[in-house]
Amino acid sequence: MFAKLKYLALGAVALGAMGLSGAASAETTLTLSSWLPPKHPIVEKMIVPWAAEVEKATNGNVKVKILPKAMGKPPAHFDIAKDGLADISYGVHGYQPGRFLMTKAVEMPFLGDSATASSVAYWRIYKKYLEKFDEHKGTVVLGVFTHGPGEMFNAVRPIEKLSDLDGLKIRVGGGVVNEVTKALGVTSLLKPASSSYELMSNGVADGVFFPKESIASFKLSKLVRYATMVPGGLYNTSFFLVMNPASFNKLSKEDQDAIMSVSGENFARIAGKGWDEADKAGVATMETDGVQIITASDDLVSAIKDKTSPIEEAWIAEVKEKGLDGAQVMSDLRAEIAKVDAEQ
Repeated sequence: MFAKLKYLALGAVALGAMGLSGAASAETTLTLSSWLPPKHPIVEKMIVPWAAEVEKATNGNVKVKILPKAMGKPPAHFDIAKDGLADISYGVHGYQPGRFLMTKAVEMPFLGDSATASSVAYWRIYKKYLEKFDEHKGTVVLGVFTHGPGEMFNAVRPIEKLSDLDGLKIRVGGGVVNEVTKALGVTSLLKPASSSYELMSNGVADGVFFPKESIASFKLSKLVRYATMVPGGLYNTSFFLVMNPASFNKLSKEDQDAIMSVSGENFARIAGKGWDEADKAGVATMETDGVQIITASDDLVSAIKDKTSPIEEAWIAEVKEKGLDGAQVMSDLRAEIAKVDAEQ
């Protein structure tokens, strides 16, 4: 009898251990709030491929589900993850003026022509210099990235010299681009990207400052008539991909490590490549729809640099008060962008 009881007890322990093991590897579905349509490049070419890599890296333990409806407006998306309304969210740092200072480094004019190079370099510079300032407090940072170089688009006239911008009302997304438009003497309309079609179709905005892909993504190619491409980019926009820390901490250490292995620089490369591909598609759409595309002349580029250089100088002075050597950051960022660009 004793032997039988001992056998049963050992069996119960074994079953319990199996149950615990099963619980540890149980499938977890993380929710992601998205404020862009499913076919937008950020979703289709960045978030979806990354989610697939998360599932693969965790051996199917963790899946990412994009919610059918955003949990709030675009500017709310950092707090949506921070407050746990969704497990993961992405968004634009500049949609919340005054909240993020360090991330403006990657938004400065004339950083380059490749979203891949700027995004990968950005992650490296973020880890080296910016992370310690904890501007993303209350979240787990899965990635930072940029879109392709910002350009000038409008429905009124070609922009061949600075005076051609006089009197134009331009939709911008916030951050450094807002300062750029003011420096160029343009009336800026600070609105989320998703408002662009409505603003232009109703005549509220004469144009937009956007990466090339956005003219196709937001269906503006029949509203925009003129495009001026600025070598090196008129500006960039800084994005985040963040996760709720409680949701992250519920995962096993193995799954946490697996997620981080496909995030960070890996996600920055996914995002950058996705944007570079989308920029090419955006140009093709503009050409098909008869948008007049010109490249800014050396004289125009020089004039833009003269007007916008104080923006970077002011940022360097501002972050110095916080203990950051902004000049060194910008020097290293540009060097890192050139390095990644040369590797492509």
